[in-house]
Amino acid sequence: MRIVYVHQYFRTPEQGGAVRSYHLGRGLVQAGIQVDLITAHDGRGYDQRWVDGIRVHYLPVPYEQDFGFVRRILAFWSFVAKAKKLLPKLRRPDLLYITSTPLTTGWIGLWAKKELALPYVFEVRDLWPEAPIQVGAIRNPMLKKWLYALERKIYDQALSLVALSPGIAAHLQKTSPDQSVALIPNFSDLETFFPKERNQKLADRLGLSAGLTIAYTGALGKVNAVEELLDLAEMAKKQGKNWNFLIMGAGSHAEKLKKSVEERQLRNLHFIPFGPKEQVNDVLGLADLAWISFAHLPVLKTNSPNKFFDALAAGKAILVNHKGWVYELVKTHELGISCLPGKMERAFSNLEQLEQNPSKFRQMAQNSRKLAETYFSKELAVSRLLEVIAPESRPTPGGEADIRTA
Repeated sequence: MRIVYVHQYFRTPEQGGAVRSYHLGRGLVQAGIQVDLITAHDGRGYDQRWVDGIRVHYLPVPYEQDFGFVRRILAFWSFVAKAKKLLPKLRRPDLLYITSTPLTTGWIGLWAKKELALPYVFEVRDLWPEAPIQVGAIRNPMLKKWLYALERKIYDQALSLVALSPGIAAHLQKTSPDQSVALIPNFSDLETFFPKERNQKLADRLGLSAGLTIAYTGALGKVNAVEELLDLAEMAKKQGKNWNFLIMGAGSHAEKLKKSVEERQLRNLHFIPFGPKEQVNDVLGLADLAWISFAHLPVLKTNSPNKFFDALAAGKAILVNHKGWVYELVKTHELGISCLPGKMERAFSNLEQLEQNPSKFRQMAQNSRKLAETYFSKELAVSRLLEVIAPESRPTPGGEADIRTA
């Protein structure tokens, strides 16, 4: 079987960031499927490389998180145009597996189905255009109407759909009620991330105290609400706590956050440069809790954040700032506590109590790792993907109903 996998933002573990497509693509290769992957890079021309059995085609389409709206749209359109030119030059596949975001990657599937008679499976990582509309990035009524129509057409024309969270799955089923929707959440890399002893050399280099440590490892963008972690750090400072706060990541709001830290004189908060997954695990190894946050928009409650699954694998207690699927997992499986809007003082009090009860922390950490092993391993995700693209594959344990209520 041959598959062309389309992901505009493909990353490897060495590069850091979201590596879902790397692990799924590699799993397909290990299952005997030939995989060509079309992605973009900042290079000046087309490039082709073998990445652990995946033949990756890099198209010259620069993209940065701090791009404005127009530059983003141009990057999306350019990738679609270049992918459409490349696709007929590749050996004919049996299937396209196309992942968003952006939603515009779905144009490739629509075009390939019409012009090349190729079926496609469409994977929905987050709700686009709903997310940029709720954030306020898209306001024109006619553009909204057109994008919603495009979304529905992409879903309806797909062979089947893959959702990354129960909330996304519910949206897909409502938008395209006749479509088959499979739930394959983001997953935990149990080999790269694991419970790790505190690296005292790294702690000394960062100047950490022996107190409670809370770490954020992820994107620093408009929707990530990392400024709320700064608010918690400021509260700890005013209360005279020797707590540590770590932020490891990159994004359009990085400089704004650093400026705010300087203005507030938050010497208990430390920034760490964005790095590969192994370094992320080192940082999580310093932490008692992992901070999982998003802006308080309804659409963001459906997210399936990589940083959450990394933290589960690393065996970390969770501190979540928003309600939604992740919040329910944290609550149901006693993975940590919440720090919801208007309830920071209550969260602060809960942290003080946890600090005095190390056994409770250890239990939360064990619960996190157990949940990752039971429901969210990358091996289970690959098995579920094989069931979608090759239905004759045997069903695997840990079914879709279990994921929804895990």
